[in-house]
Amino acid sequence: MASNGKNNGKAKANGQWVGKRFKRKEDPRLVRGISHYTDDIKLPRLVHCVFVRSPHAHARIASINTEAARSQPGVLTVITSADIEGLGMIPCAMQMPDLKIPAHPALAKGRVRYVGEPVAVVVAEDAYTARDAAEMVAVDYEPLPVVLDIEKALQKESALIYQDFGTNKAFTHAMKSGDIEAAYKKADRVVKVRLINQRVAPTAMEPRSVVAEYLPGENRLTIWASTQIPHLLRTQVAIMVGLPEPAVRVIAPEVGGGFGSKLNVYAEDGVVPWLSMKLARPVKWTETRRESLMVTIHGRDTINYLELALKKDGTILGLRAKVLADMGAYHQLLTPLIPQLTALMLPGCYKIPAFDCEIVGVFTNKMSTDAYRGAGRPEAAYDIERIMDCAARELNLDAAKFRSKNFPQPREFPFTTAAGLLYDSANYQQSLKRALQLAGYDKLRARQKAGWKQGKYYGVGVSTYVEICAIGPSAATPAGGWESATVRIEPTGKVTVLTGASPHGQGQETTFAQLVADQLGINPDDITIIHGDTLAVPYGIGTFGSRGTAVGGTAVYYAVEKLKIKIAALAAHLLGAKPADIVIAHGRVGVKGNAKKSMPWGEIILAAYTARSIPAGFEPGMEATHFFEPSNFTFPFGTHICAVEVDPETGEIKIEKYVAVDDCGNVINPMLVDGQVQGGIAQGLSQALYEEMVYNEDGQPITGSLMDYAVPKAAHIPEFILDRTVTPTPVNPMGVKGVGEAGTIASTPCMVNAVCDALSPLGITNIDMPLKPERVWRAIAAAQAAVPPPAATTAKSARTARRTA
Repeated sequence: MASNGKNNGKAKANGQWVGKRFKRKEDPRLVRGISHYTDDIKLPRLVHCVFVRSPHAHARIASINTEAARSQPGVLTVITSADIEGLGMIPCAMQMPDLKIPAHPALAKGRVRYVGEPVAVVVAEDAYTARDAAEMVAVDYEPLPVVLDIEKALQKESALIYQDFGTNKAFTHAMKSGDIEAAYKKADRVVKVRLINQRVAPTAMEPRSVVAEYLPGENRLTIWASTQIPHLLRTQVAIMVGLPEPAVRVIAPEVGGGFGSKLNVYAEDGVVPWLSMKLARPVKWTETRRESLMVTIHGRDTINYLELALKKDGTILGLRAKVLADMGAYHQLLTPLIPQLTALMLPGCYKIPAFDCEIVGVFTNKMSTDAYRGAGRPEAAYDIERIMDCAARELNLDAAKFRSKNFPQPREFPFTTAAGLLYDSANYQQSLKRALQLAGYDKLRARQKAGWKQGKYYGVGVSTYVEICAIGPSAATPAGGWESATVRIEPTGKVTVLTGASPHGQGQETTFAQLVADQLGINPDDITIIHGDTLAVPYGIGTFGSRGTAVGGTAVYYAVEKLKIKIAALAAHLLGAKPADIVIAHGRVGVKGNAKKSMPWGEIILAAYTARSIPAGFEPGMEATHFFEPSNFTFPFGTHICAVEVDPETGEIKIEKYVAVDDCGNVINPMLVDGQVQGGIAQGLSQALYEEMVYNEDGQPITGSLMDYAVPKAAHIPEFILDRTVTPTPVNPMGVKGVGEAGTIASTPCMVNAVCDALSPLGITNIDMPLKPERVWRAIAAAQAAVPPPAATTAKSARTARRTA
């Protein structure tokens, strides 16, 4: 699905492997279908559970009758909230002034607040019996007023989701810098826009799944879970079920996609282990696709009011924003954090002297929102890139030149933004220039002008983005931002890397092996990466926020550097040299400048274990651990350009060209970077064009299956022209920044900009996502009723019509 341009930068290659295209080590087991996911776990005496879920978005629970379900053959038990008083609440990790955190029980107690909220759980010998019995649980509900619209939810006459709060406002947070009032006074033009970033569902290929086995004799609880955060999940489950943390082991087998949705602690994560402890039998729960769309966290769902103050030459003077963010009915682990990331990244890659942003979190009767690929940064990029396009059009400036005018220069980095972040390194001009070249930008613009005169609606979308990655410094994170690694060289010379990161498609089994292979002068096939088992690996934070390599990989790097010092000390002792003169390369350890003084790699390592001839004070064995605490985030960036044609008769959009030039710092494996960018673009385009979680007036999700929720097929995604610039970060020794979310962040505004650009002769400045053909067609029809078609419009009158509209 992609055609790759030549790399425009030079990836740092320390040796034989880093910077090279290298097939993923994990792929053979995956493509052959011989790896194991959580639902593949089968244990003796395993039983299954099914949750009874509320069909109402807001209601009192008058009564629950479980007798019919309990009486069914094969049913072991039926549990309601009255039976699990000892189970702790579902956690929210965020702390901030003014934040209202409602109690969040694993099973609803007294009231339900969204469709799908669990009210009971049935355990049976098999999943089919459990599902049949769950339908026999009779719950008497007393419906209550439903709150769905976040703007109406803030009105005084709105029904309340939590009476004790006295408001549906979950929090407010303000962020200011510079003199915004002075900026408005100086401005020649103020551009305003209201943007909706619609609610979407992560829709991982593998739904969530949990298997728990409690051994009462050993007081040991083992949990297999499809999770991105095994250690954090262990900590929270131990608290919820009341066990000492060392008694709990979490294993994340293969994880079939997460996109942030598995960076969480859900009701099922606590209930399933609790059931295993009570029944003394292994218990399994696996989500159905309908449950996945209904009760796994959702992403985005914000309404954004933006104002950009400008000089008439296009110089930005100030940005004002108000972001209304739908929290859903409860806070999940990081729900209130996500809009904070939006505010932090709203200035984008521009010099903005004055900034004023207000964020308002709002409770509604929907499933919670939380981290979804990009987590707040796609919303920010969409906001700033859309208003940049609107401003360029209003000032009659070229979209690319307008952006470039407001970029900071490369020499200005590290660059402090209007939101107070310190951007590490960048050359925005270079990535923009390369993207314009690859797209044939001038030719696209010439064709567009000619096409408008012929009634053809050609559009060119530009998106210049920056994102915050390598999450990050612990002071800025709710649960720590460091990462861990243990590297052990076995007596045979093979290497085992134990990483606290928990990759699930990012490819770190390959990139970490490449990194270590270069450091130690061995082959990546001699390196095994172990992750996702809390009993085996040191405590780690997990994989999310494009931090796996930039933070987890750095921990691996430093652990190996510690081992190199130890190897040098031992080799110097055995070879009669100084440690500073020892060279490790190509499977041998020797003395610099003396080819005769060297030993095979395996002999040196074995000597560390036999310990018959070691220096004084030398610890036998060959193992090192490092916990890496980053000093800052990293900030990848780039430019995406999209060329489209819009059919005015049907509203259909044809993507004719898509160019992405991304800069993620130094590249360890170009093949994996390309894959991450391709997947990210596909996901971002999908939000722009297809995806939307829709609720009816009663709070029922009406896009509750893949028959209704539109996930694109391969044929819907165009070919991509991919390229890179390389601007290393000083934050870590490898110079890597992260790339897992870049495509998602850049592509959504790029696509919408292209379509609105195509329709600009009609005075159309914005169409809310998703850009379904019917929605586009209606916008065209409404505009054509007021503006003559472009075939009958001169270039001058087209500009006049655009400005007037």
